[in-house]
Amino acid sequence: MPAAPPPAAKPAPGILLVDKPGGMTSHDVVARARRALGTRKIGHAGTLDPMATGLLVLGVEGATRLLTFIVGLDKTYEATIRLGVETDSDDADGRIVAETDASAIASADILAGVAALTGAISQVPSRVSAIKVDGKRAYDLARAGVDVDLKARDVTVSRFEVLAERREGAVIDLDVVVDCSSGTYIRALARDLGGALGVGGHLTALRRTRIGPFEVAAAAGIDDLADARSLAPADIAAAVLGRIDVTADEARDLRHGKRLGGAASRISGSRAAAVDPDGALVGIVERRGADLKSAMNMPEEPSR
Repeated sequence: MPAAPPPAAKPAPGILLVDKPGGMTSHDVVARARRALGTRKIGHAGTLDPMATGLLVLGVEGATRLLTFIVGLDKTYEATIRLGVETDSDDADGRIVAETDASAIASADILAGVAALTGAISQVPSRVSAIKVDGKRAYDLARAGVDVDLKARDVTVSRFEVLAERREGAVIDLDVVVDCSSGTYIRALARDLGGALGVGGHLTALRRTRIGPFEVAAAAGIDDLADARSLAPADIAAAVLGRIDVTADEARDLRHGKRLGGAASRISGSRAAAVDPDGALVGIVERRGADLKSAMNMPEEPSR
């Protein structure tokens, strides 16, 4: 009998930046990446709605452990808000529930409404968000006809800028760019801006262009995943948390759960990426008094 073919090599641990097209869920993108790379061990750092396009950050193999440090980073979105039409999902995928002539709204009033939604604000998420209520996703409850009551949460919108304003008949379309903290819902900004102006509003387009230091310009297309170059865990962790270079002995101690005595002064923040002399990520270290202790270890790569 012919010998069985050798098993396909697992992909190296890394972070993959993907430009999600419209019409796909984030889970669809993960499933495509799993098939393209030949591994089940892929996760993502924050979803995008099917309507939305733009940057998804995927963790591959052991680098999935880094996603927890990426998901909370601030983000940038480009969006289009339509004033004068309200939907039950706060975006174009929903059912229209109200239409109001917005043509008399002055540009100055729009800018004042935008300014009121800039800075530290309290925001009620969209009722079709992925937030869990009693163990179930809010969007599943809403689609089942359950009245979802979501609590307001504090978020920060550091930039909410109108790039263009287009008026056609009874509606006004605004092209905007938003820099915001993790957990901010751009659909809710559209809803709340329209509500403040008394005409309702919803999102007709959304594109995520940045997550922390990662830009969509560097992302792979959905059809290019098999050949896409993933980013090394050490480079990713250093970009997000800062870096500390450790000796081979220190790397071994960290992997064995030992502290680096008196080493806290070697990092500027509360955490940092520990990188060994070969450039491999040992893990994430954090301050413990004057010492550094491993908060998360990466699996040690086998010798080649």
